[in-house]
Amino acid sequence: MKLTRALSLIFALVVAPLANAATATSPDTAAIKQKLTEMLDVEVISMQDSPIEGLYQAMTNRGVLYISRDGSKLFHGSLYDLDKGMKNLTEAALAGPRLEMMKPLEDHMLVYKAKNEKHVVTVFTDVSCGYCRKLHSQMADYNKLGITVRYLAFPRAGVPSANADEMQAIWCAKDPLKAMTDAKAGSKVAAATCDAKIAEQYALGTTFGVNGTPAIVLEDGNMIPGYQPPADLLRTLEARQ
Repeated sequence: MKLTRALSLIFALVVAPLANAATATSPDTAAIKQKLTEMLDVEVISMQDSPIEGLYQAMTNRGVLYISRDGSKLFHGSLYDLDKGMKNLTEAALAGPRLEMMKPLEDHMLVYKAKNEKHVVTVFTDVSCGYCRKLHSQMADYNKLGITVRYLAFPRAGVPSANADEMQAIWCAKDPLKAMTDAKAGSKVAAATCDAKIAEQYALGTTFGVNGTPAIVLEDGNMIPGYQPPADLLRTLEARQ
């Protein structure tokens, strides 16, 4: 309880000045978007009122930002609701937009389809990541449980990089699914080029807040960072139905 009260006090001290700043004359949202773009080099996808009075919530290509209504103060981090079991409001704000933002890249996903499909998850993956390899080694188990796994590329070294080139070689192989399996087993995949949109996939992951792999996007748009064993992932999916 002491820790919770301390966190609440700290958050109040941070937010109070922002709320007070909102009493000043507020610029329109277009001006704030322009300011964020010019100062932070971010793309503002949308802007709306946040759960805290006096703050805007901006969806950007680098995640969610909170800005005072006069455009002078900015808060970057996760916002939690203490009265709802520490619900992550920032994650909830990202869930719906994630589903829409993934649609343009659906044709570029590597899909390991379950024969008796019950659930579909999208995983940002990297060939050099140990837990990504562990997840892939259990692909048959996920599929047996009715979980279809769709891969998006998230080369941890960024784009451009040798890591990104390796991911492109997989996506551009004659049999990308086999190439992914081979690469995650330690085999080298022959270099290849095509319009795989690896950079776009990586940028999407950055927008979603991915900072490590694997990162699993569930059917409702919520994202789980890290590896989930097949049975645990199934329980998580069923609990959200």
